[in-house]
Amino acid sequence: MKLRKVLACRAGALALGTAFLVAGTIGAQAEECETITLGSAISLTGKYATNGVHAKNGYDFAIQKIKEDGGVQIGEKCYNFDVIYYDDESKGDRGATLAERLINQDGVQYMLGPYSSGLTKAIAPVTEKYQIPMVEAEGASRSLFNKGYKYLFAVLSTSEQYLASAITLAAQVAEQNGKSPSDVKVAVAVENDPFSLDIRAGVLEDAAKYDMKIVVDEKLPRDLSDMSAILTKVKLVKPDVLIVSGHSKGAATAVRQIGEQNIAVPLIAVTHCEAADVTGNFGKAANDILCSTQWAETLSYEDPIFGSAANYETEFKAAYPEYKDKKVPYQTAQASAAVYVFKDAFERAGSLDKETLRDAIAETELMTFYGPIKFSENGNNIAKPMVLRQIQDGEYNVVAPAEFASHKLNWPRTPQ
Repeated sequence: MKLRKVLACRAGALALGTAFLVAGTIGAQAEECETITLGSAISLTGKYATNGVHAKNGYDFAIQKIKEDGGVQIGEKCYNFDVIYYDDESKGDRGATLAERLINQDGVQYMLGPYSSGLTKAIAPVTEKYQIPMVEAEGASRSLFNKGYKYLFAVLSTSEQYLASAITLAAQVAEQNGKSPSDVKVAVAVENDPFSLDIRAGVLEDAAKYDMKIVVDEKLPRDLSDMSAILTKVKLVKPDVLIVSGHSKGAATAVRQIGEQNIAVPLIAVTHCEAADVTGNFGKAANDILCSTQWAETLSYEDPIFGSAANYETEFKAAYPEYKDKKVPYQTAQASAAVYVFKDAFERAGSLDKETLRDAIAETELMTFYGPIKFSENGNNIAKPMVLRQIQDGEYNVVAPAEFASHKLNWPRTPQ
C-alpha cells in the first residue's frame, strides 16, 4: 500500500489473502490487462470511518473478483480496475476538495462514491461540474436525486424507504391484534443529516397514511453519543413503535442505552445495526430489534461473477477474516455492486470515453448478487426493494416484507 500525506492508497496494491491467489492462464491474462483508474474520497477516519472502511473493502473485493474473472473486456483489450483513495475524514468540504484533486491532479475520469448522503451531496456538484460519471453506493438521500444531476448514479434504494416498511409492519401487527392502525403511536429519533432526515420524512409520510400519532419527534445529539433524554421521554409516552437513525455510532448508542434504560417499546427499528455490530457489542440487548437492510445473504439474488448472495458472503469473509463472526454489512455488498456496474457499463459502451460510458450507465439493467439495478432518469435505483431483518437470538433474520421473509416476526419486543 502506497501511503500519501492525505492517506491515499491504491486498491491494486492491497493483499487480499490466499483466497484470491489464482494460477495458470487466468492469472497470466489478468496481469497482461491495462488499467482503468477510478477515484474515491472516502471516510477512513472521523465519525463515518466504520462504514467508510466497510465500503472500501467492498470496492477492493469486487476489483479483485473482476480481475480474477478476466478483467473488463473492451473490444480486444482487457482492463483491471485500480482505485486512488483519499481520506475525507468524514467532512463534506474536504471530500469536495479531494474530488477536485482526483480529477484535476490525478486525472481520474470515473468516480466511486464516498460514504454517506451528506458527503455524496458535497461531492456530486464537483463530479457534475467536470462531467465525471460517479457510481455511488452509500448516499441514499432522495434529495440527491432531485437536482437534475446527469452524472450521478446510485445502486442502493433511497433513504425514505429504509424504515417506512416498519410502519407498514406495525399497521399489520395492529390489525392482527384486533386494533386499528390509527391506534399506533410512533416515536422518531434521527440524526440531523440528509440521510436520516429523509428516513424521518418517509416514516412520517407512511404514518400519516395510517393516521398514526407521532408522540416523539426528536433529533439525536450532534455527537451521537447520548440519547438518554430522548429515551426518558419515550418511557413516559409509551409508543408502540420507536424509529432510530444515526448511522453506526447512533445505532450503537441506541441499542446500548435502550438496554441500559430497560425500554419496553413493542417494535423498535434501527438503521446500521450490522455495521455497528450491535449483536457483538451488546448481546441480548439487541434481541428483537428490527434492522433495515439493503441486502441480505439469504435473498435469492445472483450473478456470474459473485455467484449468489450467500456465496458473496462466504467469499468475502474468506478474504476479510475480520468479518468471520458477524454479518457482512450491506454497505460492503452495495460497494461491490457499484464496481460491477462500472464493469458492465464499460463493456456495453465498448469505450473509455466518459460520455459514452455515462450513457451506458444510464441504460443499466443488471441483475447482481446484491439485487436488480436499473436507474431512473434521476440516477436512483428503481429496481431493488428494502427488507427488514430482526435480531433473533443473535441472528439477523428477514421478517418483512412477507415475500422476502425467512422467519416470523417476534412481537412484542420486551426488555432483555
